[in-house]
Amino acid sequence: MDLNIKPFFTEDASEVAHLIRRATLETNINDYSQEDLEREISKITVESIIERASWTHFYVFRDADKIIATGAIGPYWDSLTESSFFTIFVLPEYQGKGIGRLIIETLENDDLYKRADRIEIPASITAVPFYQKFGYNLKPGVTTADEEGIMRMEKYKDVTV
Repeated sequence: MDLNIKPFFTEDASEVAHLIRRATLETNINDYSQEDLEREISKITVESIIERASWTHFYVFRDADKIIATGAIGPYWDSLTESSFFTIFVLPEYQGKGIGRLIIETLENDDLYKRADRIEIPASITAVPFYQKFGYNLKPGVTTADEEGIMRMEKYKDVTV
């Protein structure tokens, strides 16, 4: 693998949108209905990706020239002490090869992570065990996905809660 990490550029948006739609459908099919997944991926457009990148630190992970994964970190509702991970996706054929770990390490080295006391993750049901490996836990009281199909997770840094 010829892996490199770069910031998102607008010209990446089409490839990123395709990656997210494909990874969403193929990775989450055991936890969500086809109808729910189709509804969710209909929201993933070039414009929505560019908009997300406008207020986050958005990274693309490439194997040579092919974008194989994405990850972003942004402020949690404009907070200066809380941040959130977004748009963490890996192409199915690259899953299980350490790319997810690399995404988390990259985001945890970002300035928006370093300034935060708490990190929030809106996770799919499928992704919960992955994030738990890195010390992220379901928020108190969360036992099922919310009306958006999201499992709300968080991690407090250097703070006893």
